[in-house]
Amino acid sequence: LSAIFLCLGGCQLQTPCRIQKCTTDFVFLTSHLNSALENFDLEFCKALRAYSACTYHNSKACRGNLVYHSAVLGISDLMSQRNCSKDGPTSSTSPEVTRDPCNYNGHIEAREHQAGGKTPDTTYVFCGLFGDPHLRTFKDHFQTCKVEGAWPLIDNNYLSVQVTNVPVVPGSSATATNKVTIIFKSYQDCTDQKVYQAVTDDLPAAFVDGTTSGGDGSMRSLQIVEKVSGKYVEMHARYIGTTVYIRKLGHYLTLAIRMPQELVLDYEKSQDLQLCVNGCPSNERIDNSGHLPLPVMGHLLPQGAAAHPHSLYTLETATTKCHEKILIKDIYFHSCIFDLLTTGDTNFTAAAHTALQDVEALHPRKEQWHIFPSNGGSVMGKSSKFCVSLGYVYLILVSVL
Repeated sequence: LSAIFLCLGGCQLQTPCRIQKCTTDFVFLTSHLNSALENFDLEFCKALRAYSACTYHNSKACRGNLVYHSAVLGISDLMSQRNCSKDGPTSSTSPEVTRDPCNYNGHIEAREHQAGGKTPDTTYVFCGLFGDPHLRTFKDHFQTCKVEGAWPLIDNNYLSVQVTNVPVVPGSSATATNKVTIIFKSYQDCTDQKVYQAVTDDLPAAFVDGTTSGGDGSMRSLQIVEKVSGKYVEMHARYIGTTVYIRKLGHYLTLAIRMPQELVLDYEKSQDLQLCVNGCPSNERIDNSGHLPLPVMGHLLPQGAAAHPHSLYTLETATTKCHEKILIKDIYFHSCIFDLLTTGDTNFTAAAHTALQDVEALHPRKEQWHIFPSNGGSVMGKSSKFCVSLGYVYLILVSVL
């Protein structure tokens, strides 16, 4: 059999001889077959007969070609081993390849083949929500929002995700997520509709109906995996190529999701209120722009002063605490400081840290993992820029208290 595949590495053949294409077609026709299946021999023999027919049509052009004669001998040996008859049905060289309909990646591969070539790789996008709450949209825009009450993060033809946010401290506009509801909509034979719901005192490892998977259990097209009991669950929806992480940190929840862009954009006009797609409405924003622009110099929090009566942290101590978990001074680091100054709750430090970990696990583009606050276009030295970046926390805080 090894002789059959000698030419796949790129042999130099005479132009009229098409033995390489015959071999490539045979490999494609058999690559998806599973020897454990009952119809393996039947399908394999059909592919061999198609291979044999292809070599026959090229017999004159490939006369004297060593690879061609090796392939003919290899086909004869394999047909004997599998008891294949020379007469019978053959596989099409452009077949409707049998793919797992509940595997999104397999579906894409089949579509690429039917299109006659390789199409661009699937584009995945990421959305995350954590803290007070801080939102990273599918477009990698970073916002800090109020959005008190129930709001849709995602609402397309495959998936709905709704979060409920409540105030974290009296007198502040800052809120945090205490409830997540996810609806995996029914899809062909892959899954019936499945509803998942988590609240602050209950992060279940099952759907509302008590099941842990959707569709045929053996296919695992939709599955919940408990990573840390009561604190961290993952949901894997293979049929739509989607992964969801939900964590419980203190009294609040965080969420991270990766989904194919083409599915994210498959929604009706009436479903346009989606925070992950379009961000928070402008009147629900706490920050001044998506990248939390830095204020002018001279407005830092007074030395030793706590930002809020409910916080025991000063700007200095909050900065030190956040730097213990987040070494790079990106937007997650600054969000951590903001949350500590607002609430005094160290669980928000863990929320910012794990949110960044979820980005590193799910976000498809490493060069975009870190987002840095905008400085409004001004050019500063490293030391002054760091002071200014800390000052934005206080100014934002004052504006919302």
